[in-house]
Amino acid sequence: MTDGAFLEKVYKERLEEDIITRLAEEKKCSLDEAMDAYYHSQLAQKIDEERFGVQYLDYKVLVQILLESEPELFCA
Repeated sequence: MTDGAFLEKVYKERLEEDIITRLAEEKKCSLDEAMDAYYHSQLAQKIDEERFGVQYLDYKVLVQILLESEPELFCA
């Protein structure tokens, strides 16, 4: 794995951690529930596939997009 690929992987992992933590805080649910919702979202798929450069947006913006576009995925 090249340095660039390694850094990109670490960046995406940290981004996902930040998104999940923020979701749990915003929706007042457990990290497990937030993680389950996130990994079932279209946003997670877009970040994983690096579509549209969405992985470079701020995690707070991504959380708002996710809450607005897929509210059915989340706890209370």
